Amino acid sequence: MILIAILLPWLSFFLRGKIISGIICLVLQLTLIGWIPEAIWAVASRLDGKNRKRINQMEKRIVNSQHKI
Repeated sequence: MILIAILLPWLSFFLRGKIISGIICLVLQLTLIGWIPEAIWAVASRLDGKNRKRINQMEKRIVNSQHKI
């Protein structure tokens, strides 16, 4: 998925359901100068999404462990 975010940043957003971000990214990617920042934005967004998912899983584990006590 990171490779897609680097090569086709707009597709990375579309695959994750962020349609508006994908359209903005696609418009900005049409310029050569805009492609590099868009690739960085897509990779950073992808990593942020992974981290948020991990945090949510850890919060659920903490809540479940507190209920068992």
